[in-house]
Amino acid sequence: MVGILITAGPTREYLDDVRYLSNGSSGRMGCALAAAALASGHAVTLVLGPAEVSPPAGVELVNVVSAEQMQAAATQAFARADVAIAAAAVADWRPAQRHAGKPARSGDSMQLPLVCNPDIVAGLAASKGARVVVGFALESTAAGLPAAIARGRDKLERKRLDLVVVNLHDAIGSDHSEVVLCYADGRDEALPRQDKAATAARIVAAAVELLRPGRTS
Repeated sequence: MVGILITAGPTREYLDDVRYLSNGSSGRMGCALAAAALASGHAVTLVLGPAEVSPPAGVELVNVVSAEQMQAAATQAFARADVAIAAAAVADWRPAQRHAGKPARSGDSMQLPLVCNPDIVAGLAASKGARVVVGFALESTAAGLPAAIARGRDKLERKRLDLVVVNLHDAIGSDHSEVVLCYADGRDEALPRQDKAATAARIVAAAVELLRPGRTS
């Protein structure tokens, strides 16, 4: 049995008690990954942002809202995991200051100072040792598929990942996806457009296949 950490859904970075910055993500892929991992007999910890879908029964669920909360929960869960699959759409930025209540609109414009959120998947990869870390890259194919794959591979190399899932086209909010699996050894594996459950099953299997012998729980 393999211990698998999955991050899923968006994060919300609140400006005040009502308004927030976020990324578009339904959480469908992350929950499909969790379901696929459970179906394969693995132990799953799901760190889930504010998603539109319900997580599968049987996971160890950790609900979070912000990127900093997700980082803390993922770091703690990864200490006892063999594989991390970072499918969450973490907001890149958060407001430098959160205001109390709901400040009234004032004037025709405003300036909003932002600070960078932590790079959660890079942080996990930096401490992985023999473990496997998988990242996601949502890419447009406007400049062509080879360019999308190249951007995914750049992310893989910069963040020292073992596998990057290049997510193509209109994946957000859809029950279907089309992805390319980019491995650190240079292989590319294109999956057809199919329902996310089938895609998730292959991603989980690919991640587990990358584990070094003797590292599973």
